[in-house]
Amino acid sequence: MKKIIQNHVWSISSFIENKNYNFDKKKILIDLPEKFIDEAIYSITNWNNYLPTPLIKLNKLSRELNIKEIFYKDEDKRFNLKSFKALGGAFAVNKIKNKKGNVIIATATAGNHGRSVAWGAKRLGLKCKIFISEFVSEARAVAMRNLESEVIRVKGNYEDSLKECIKQSTKNNWEIVQDVSWEGYEETPKFIMAGYTVMIKEIIDQIKDDKITHVFLQAGVGGMAASIIAGFAKFSKNIPKFIIVEPEKADCVLKSIKNEKPTSVKISEETIMGGMSCGDVSTVAWKILKTSTNNCLTITDDAISTVVAMLAKAKLSNKKIIGGECAVPGIIALISLFKNKDYINKLDLNSDSKILLFGCEGLTDKKMYKKLLDDGLKKI
Repeated sequence: MKKIIQNHVWSISSFIENKNYNFDKKKILIDLPEKFIDEAIYSITNWNNYLPTPLIKLNKLSRELNIKEIFYKDEDKRFNLKSFKALGGAFAVNKIKNKKGNVIIATATAGNHGRSVAWGAKRLGLKCKIFISEFVSEARAVAMRNLESEVIRVKGNYEDSLKECIKQSTKNNWEIVQDVSWEGYEETPKFIMAGYTVMIKEIIDQIKDDKITHVFLQAGVGGMAASIIAGFAKFSKNIPKFIIVEPEKADCVLKSIKNEKPTSVKISEETIMGGMSCGDVSTVAWKILKTSTNNCLTITDDAISTVVAMLAKAKLSNKKIIGGECAVPGIIALISLFKNKDYINKLDLNSDSKILLFGCEGLTDKKMYKKLLDDGLKKI
């Protein structure tokens, strides 16, 4: 049987080391306040139908790469929204309703975040306005309309939809629930990030004393990545290496780490990884990422469909897994690193390594998933 690593799709476009790495638990838990994390854990774990999502061992992949263990957090099983984003937006809406009462909620989204906000608003009987770009699929728009939100499509990319959301919300006095922060707008993104830390509490409970050595983190604006790092600062005695993974077409975190300051990226072409197609790093996330990230790397779209199919056909694990386009970048990055001995040595990846990957979304867009699966099946 052809080995997984022999497939021609694996490659790393860019790879850098963070020269300013200096992990400081105390500072991290100030930047994302510990009280927000405690409140998020208590609140979310008491919601109806809450269950921890599975942590699956990619045993077939770990055997081929000669890695001790590879854990995959399967967020396809997160409530009925099939994405980790369900944890953040809905919790932030809950906080805002408790504080401000019967307000109108607004957000801009590439899909999953908006669905979480819409779900949170519906749960609490609030009206919700969702702004999406022309590149967001109609299936994702329908999913949000089905949650009783008004969906407003904006010409241009994600950044354009966010600008329109801010403009109309300011004009109409709507309450923005956004997973990216900017000057003067940081509290709500912190609520959202606090919600994401539920994943780490679950993982620490699931693996007990297993010491994770490397964590691969997808980044769009960097909110999930920073929240995962904060979760480790809060719940784990062991601090692993944190590796940021981005599309080469939207590498704002890598550019910011490289330039040692927040750096905007002009997105001239959209990546398949739509939820990661962001040109600016969140200011709250940056405070954590700038000194807590060990390495950043970028990948192309070439292997997305291949890994979607490999997961579906149990090529990486004994279990069949449904992973969407933004669930697979960590897997792609890990396999691609093994094509370059220099990268492997720099990251100290070896037979004792225990890797954590985030399958951050499942079947959130049936049409897109089918297209990727059909394409991927031709390549494996």
